[in-house]
Amino acid sequence: MTKTPIALCLVATLLGWSVASAQEQKLSAQDTAFFEKKIRPILVAHCYSCHSAQALRTKKLRGGLQLDNRAALRKGGDSGAVIVPGKPKESLLVQALKYESLEMPPKGKLPPRVIADFQAWIARGALDPRRGTAVTSSKANLKQGRDHWAYQPLKRPLVPRVGGSSKASAIDAFLRRRLETARLQQVSQADRTTLVRRLYFDLLGLPPTPEQIQSFVDDESPEAYTRLVDRLLASPHFGERWGRHWLDVVRFAESITLRGFLFPEAWRYRDYVVGTLNDDRPFDRFAQEQIAGDLLPATSLEDRQRNVVATTFLTLGNNNLEDQDKDKLRMDVVDEQLETISRGFLAQTVGCARCHDHKFDPIPTRDYYALAGILRNTKTLNHANVSKWIELPLPLPPGRADQFKKHQATVAAVKARLKSLKGTTGSALTPLPPAQLPGIVMDDEQAMTTGIWMRSQFTKSYIGSGYRHDKNEQKGDKTARFRPRLPRDGNYEVRFAYTPGSNRSPAVPVTVIGADGRKTITINQKQTPSIDGRFVSLGRHRFQRNGPSEVLVTNAGTTGVVIIDAVQFLPTDEVGKTTAKKTAPKKNSASQKKQIRSLERQLKQLQKQAPSQPMYMSVEEESTIEDTRVHIRGNVHNLGAPAPRGFLQVIQMDYRPTFSGKESGRRELGRWIAHHDNPLPARVLANRVWHWLFGAGLVRTTDNFGTTGELPSHPELLDYLATRLVDQEWSIKSLLRELVCTRTYRLSSRPSSSGMTRDPENRLLWRMNRRRLDAESLLDAILSISGRLRTDMGGPQIRTGTATDYNYLHDSNRRALYWPVLRNSLPELFRVFDFANPSMVTGRRENSSTTPQALFLMNNPWVLQQADYAAESLLDLPHLDDARRIQLVVTAAFGRPPTGSESESLLVFVGSENDDKTPRKQKWSQLIQALFGSVDFRYVR
Repeated sequence: MTKTPIALCLVATLLGWSVASAQEQKLSAQDTAFFEKKIRPILVAHCYSCHSAQALRTKKLRGGLQLDNRAALRKGGDSGAVIVPGKPKESLLVQALKYESLEMPPKGKLPPRVIADFQAWIARGALDPRRGTAVTSSKANLKQGRDHWAYQPLKRPLVPRVGGSSKASAIDAFLRRRLETARLQQVSQADRTTLVRRLYFDLLGLPPTPEQIQSFVDDESPEAYTRLVDRLLASPHFGERWGRHWLDVVRFAESITLRGFLFPEAWRYRDYVVGTLNDDRPFDRFAQEQIAGDLLPATSLEDRQRNVVATTFLTLGNNNLEDQDKDKLRMDVVDEQLETISRGFLAQTVGCARCHDHKFDPIPTRDYYALAGILRNTKTLNHANVSKWIELPLPLPPGRADQFKKHQATVAAVKARLKSLKGTTGSALTPLPPAQLPGIVMDDEQAMTTGIWMRSQFTKSYIGSGYRHDKNEQKGDKTARFRPRLPRDGNYEVRFAYTPGSNRSPAVPVTVIGADGRKTITINQKQTPSIDGRFVSLGRHRFQRNGPSEVLVTNAGTTGVVIIDAVQFLPTDEVGKTTAKKTAPKKNSASQKKQIRSLERQLKQLQKQAPSQPMYMSVEEESTIEDTRVHIRGNVHNLGAPAPRGFLQVIQMDYRPTFSGKESGRRELGRWIAHHDNPLPARVLANRVWHWLFGAGLVRTTDNFGTTGELPSHPELLDYLATRLVDQEWSIKSLLRELVCTRTYRLSSRPSSSGMTRDPENRLLWRMNRRRLDAESLLDAILSISGRLRTDMGGPQIRTGTATDYNYLHDSNRRALYWPVLRNSLPELFRVFDFANPSMVTGRRENSSTTPQALFLMNNPWVLQQADYAAESLLDLPHLDDARRIQLVVTAAFGRPPTGSESESLLVFVGSENDDKTPRKQKWSQLIQALFGSVDFRYVR
């Protein structure tokens, strides 16, 4: 379902038009004759085949436009009205006939006299004697759509009575009834060693140690299993495991594909999710915090911090920040947010209604823009040549806040004194936003850099939010590339901005790369820039829109500090319109110079001593709140009627809030999603939990509960789980505890012949699904076996000084959850073992079995290194013989002791070093690598 507006027929318009009156037109005999002789015959001969009621009946109607009656003509089609009575030049019908926009009719342009007739007809008011009504071809039939199972109100099904044990849980009873109908029986229970490994991986994502396995196996009390469940649910590692599931859904990442920009504060959202799951905070509140946490009241500083960090959820989209059509970019951001919210919380593909009514589900375009209007009133980006996400100061405790205020007051006083002194000798330059400059301006933050460039705001003549310098270090290793997206081919004057100073380099090489090749200019940054005290000209250069366009700055061969601030590309026809004056400040007195130098040193020292201000990614309310107009065919420049803010009409609820003119409506959207009358969120979450636990959801299309999704295999069970979730105050831990304590969860994964014959996909749950370890569990398990796993929680992980995510070297012993999720540089293990796409809602990961997976475990240097570490650890235990070492490592890897034949084979292998001269440590390393590649290690039975 394309989101690119496509003109299919005579239906595109740039102006919407409403009929002023529904009353009958009064036509003279002359008007009627003109229409019947000049207009109707042309419409019949050239238009009706695609634009009439007959075309609608035969499914040949194009663009939703009918031209066979007056009401339909005035209404227009999918793209709005096609005539503006009295204004032929503004009527898209005339433009299309002239082949100025669309080309209609498509078989050939009509003669000029015919086009002139249509112009005359519209100029006289487009008087039309035809009767009839406009028929809509909308696919979004709300009344019929409400019959779909997912939109039905939640029901409380009666727990069925089934044969067998009276102690069967309600969940087991629902499953058993379906099994009895299919004449199937569940297999026997799994053994205790299988269960303990299953629980550890499902609830914590970590393997149990041999000691933990033995402790559970030896505990013969009836409560041993439930005690283990409760202990694992209370573990801080639970939030890491189940938080990662949610991060799949919300397309969590720590960078953006475009230019590899990093999200340095995204880790706070990850930690917020982990904390929420560990604390078992209600999911309905969790949903509201992510959508509107910044608007919700807080009872403590901790609550306030949690609320605002939660809204990072809205900022993580992978958008094209370089798009120069900022109206389109703004709407693309809204679309991405709406798609994430609708799929993540509702399992609805609302984004398919951006350009037209949803083709399959009862979601009209107006509903899309009613929801989009809420998010469009939310500011996510600060727009510039390359737009930037919003970072805000994290709320702090009173003591630290006072410390910041005191420091800021001191800095302000020094700055005021400096300004006063400099003001006596001429006007001092102040920071200048790029938006106030003509042409294409790229700030230093938008440059692609290598090496570590330090940020600064010390000298105030900078462009944007500051400038960067090379610290006068690592000469030849630091570069900055400014690559603009120029709007057209042509000649541009290129200007380079820097802040001058006595410690600057007198010879900075700056290279302009354009259509005519490369040209290097040397800049003396000790001198004040000649243009407005900010820029120097690099000359005029020719660029092609799709060719090379770059300014390269390097510190190679320089002495002194190198500054990068901004680059301006100014079309030559605009150069004369801008101010270009040389600065000539008046000279200071010796006493004033001394005071200024002293204050500048003091200010620099204060800035070095500044207490660190933690930041977070978030959104803000727009200054002007308004409803969004429908974008005809999804085109942001082709606007239709306003769509008042609201929700999906197909879901009938009593909750109908009034949207104010002071807030976006995100608060109301969060409440609507979390409302107990909304049947979708509880069903969707219950199904997700089932999927993450059993390997397949009751609805296997976890992110699509629409008409193109699969039907639930056990609809009554799904409603039972959803109502239990709501009754238990949206507690995920309570739902999980109930699920893992069922007989079904504790089944063996061994197949039976009858089950494989009648239900080979195991949709009826006659056995437990055997599941492959996901990428994170595999990585954590390997680190655990090697003895190198670090279990410290939270905090940032991207290495300090990293400028972009390109070619990032992943090297950590922390859990996989804390490995940076960089869209251009995912760890190889993640890529090979079906990690979630961090740019899309992923409720269900791919589950492939490929040759590269086996080759990775055989040859990857990281895997070989971990096997070496594990071998060293085993051999460093002198009190153990080889048989005990084998038992220990196999139990750690497989969750069970080795069988007799396995022990015998492995003992022969490690004891054969004298025969083939292979060193002892290498033998053990090879053995452990073989364990990593084995089925019993990579799968949970």
